[in-house]
Amino acid sequence: MSVSRRTVLATAAGATALCVSPAPAAAADTTAGRTTAATLRTLRAAADYAVEKVAAVAPDVTAFPVGTKFEKWVYSQNGDWVGGFWPGTLWMAWLYSKDDAFRTQAVASARKLAPRQHDTGTHDLGFLFYPSWVTAWRLTGDEAWRTGALRAADSLIQRYNPRGRFIRAWGALNDPKNAGRVIIDTMMNLDLLAFASRQTGDGRYLDIAVEHAKTTRRVFPRPDGSTPHVYDFEPDSGTPVGPNTVQGYSPTSCWSRGQAWGLYGFTTMYRRTGNRDFLTTARALADYAIGALTPDHVPVWDYRAPQQPHDIKDASAGAITACGLLDLSAATGGQAYREVALRLLTALAQTCLTKNSARAEAVVARCTRNRPAEDGIEISLPYADYYLLEGILRVLRPQDIDRAIDLSTV
Repeated sequence: MSVSRRTVLATAAGATALCVSPAPAAAADTTAGRTTAATLRTLRAAADYAVEKVAAVAPDVTAFPVGTKFEKWVYSQNGDWVGGFWPGTLWMAWLYSKDDAFRTQAVASARKLAPRQHDTGTHDLGFLFYPSWVTAWRLTGDEAWRTGALRAADSLIQRYNPRGRFIRAWGALNDPKNAGRVIIDTMMNLDLLAFASRQTGDGRYLDIAVEHAKTTRRVFPRPDGSTPHVYDFEPDSGTPVGPNTVQGYSPTSCWSRGQAWGLYGFTTMYRRTGNRDFLTTARALADYAIGALTPDHVPVWDYRAPQQPHDIKDASAGAITACGLLDLSAATGGQAYREVALRLLTALAQTCLTKNSARAEAVVARCTRNRPAEDGIEISLPYADYYLLEGILRVLRPQDIDRAIDLSTV
């Protein structure tokens, strides 16, 4: 009998849901304002494993991991859009372990991103420079990191379209293709601009970030709190065209990693501005994602794909969502958000680590990069490793993570 790969995946996903079903136990693991010893043990064990894995792999890493093939990292020499996550992961490992080898490796890796300071061809400068250069400046005090991050912010604001009040996602500035394309991911790049305004006293950077966030808030969230991946505008006039997608199932679906970027990004923008509209949006996105979670608490790649809830997984969406929910819990005092975040982190620690493979070079498995393109289906991704460690540190070492990425609220 012939069985399709999708059937196997769906069956495996269903079996996992039946076997793991952590929600009742996880609910017992958390009480108001406290994390139980069992949860803390699980998270410490996951952090220990992650740090040991990174320590073993780091000496042989000469470029920027972008994903795995046959469980081994595949590299980009210039960092692609993910270059900030490897030095960021090394900084997280240093904060957790205090092993100065990680600090040395983080500095060496981040320096390789220097040419990207002047890159005006991407919106991803926040992903590239916040976990690497801004964190390096915050942890070392070396002004060279601060200066480079500010140059990257200067490059990013050149992508702002004042007619539509948005930051263009993709394409060179002189390329008309994609000139009116906005994606939910850009919400995560805005904190670089908030950083630039705080450091320089020039409100122009934050003003652009706020206008982009307002535009995103206006056109992306649906009444139920779900979001599309893409929203298109007519670039010359700034007139809205409508929702679209590249990495989601359809323009009317809800790509889980994009939902996570939006949740985290709007929470951050609330913290940087005090604008309660951003907080309201973050809560709406969070509530939708929570309601769409499967019993095993590992998100499917798209919350509205036809095969969900028994579809392939994206553990990176779970790690990002957990970080966003922990941030949202702190911003609102809502303990329920923290409880779900702990369930997500526990599920990742128990079902998504690479512990069963001696070959694996990454920490987190079961990630999906781009399902519609059949690119990277249930592999490992560098941002999953980074956000898993960030999320665990938010629970175990909140003061350390604050030192690295700044959890303050205006």
